Amino acid sequence: MTDRRKPESQKLEKRFGVICGASRVWAVASVHGEATRLKNLHEKLLRHWKTGDRVVYLGNLFGRGADVRGAVDELLGFRREIMALEPAEEPHVFMLRGSQEEMWQKLLQLQFATDPRSVLAWMVDQGVGSTLKAYGSSPEDALAEGRRGAMELTRWTGGLRAAMQQAPGHYELMSALRRAAYTEDNQLLFVNCGLDPSRPLEAQTDSFWWDSNRFGRISEPYGAFKRIVRGFDLMHPGVVETKYTLTVDGGCGFGGPLVATALSPSGEVMETLEG
Repeated sequence: MTDRRKPESQKLEKRFGVICGASRVWAVASVHGEATRLKNLHEKLLRHWKTGDRVVYLGNLFGRGADVRGAVDELLGFRREIMALEPAEEPHVFMLRGSQEEMWQKLLQLQFATDPRSVLAWMVDQGVGSTLKAYGSSPEDALAEGRRGAMELTRWTGGLRAAMQQAPGHYELMSALRRAAYTEDNQLLFVNCGLDPSRPLEAQTDSFWWDSNRFGRISEPYGAFKRIVRGFDLMHPGVVETKYTLTVDGGCGFGGPLVATALSPSGEVMETLEG
């Protein structure tokens, strides 16, 4: 079948997930390497799954928690279960790039940074250490490597990339991550942490990962969207609704539970689960 979509629409779909045919959308908060909590949530989610359900992981699968590799494996396994449960041409599972995945992508290109040591120190403070350990390194090794030249850094980041490639599906996951996702009727928009309300969706840059404060002050519709949903808040307040926004973050990776909410097509919270 010939794909008649406009080229610009195809480019947008590579950056943004388009959720089609959803009767409900499950929004999963930041996992932060907590594989056991994710497994527990998936077991509950399977029991509550209905035909027409879709699920969006709102970023930050990596980082902070003790079992990043296990969390990735758990997500990939659950995606296979959903695909077997309800085969379809359109995807049922969507995964967003969070700040942790954005940092990891930048870390794999660290040899191009002007001040690698400072960049690494900041990343370690932000929780990237557990992802380093997942792929055979450590924060201590990273900070030592940050003092070396570009050639040594290239060798080190190449080793991290190779370790990730050796774990089935892990490296491919990075290319499947989307900056944001939205329902095909433009009612619901899903992001990691925030966005800049003054910019259109296609012009958003780092706001998806770092612009947490402005999200809480959104007091009018953003374009045609009825509700914007995010999965990370610096305060980890749980499930918090405003007229135009929804925050889903119970503090997973910071001692709290992993939260998921089921949303109606118009953005009403229909059900909440914890792992």
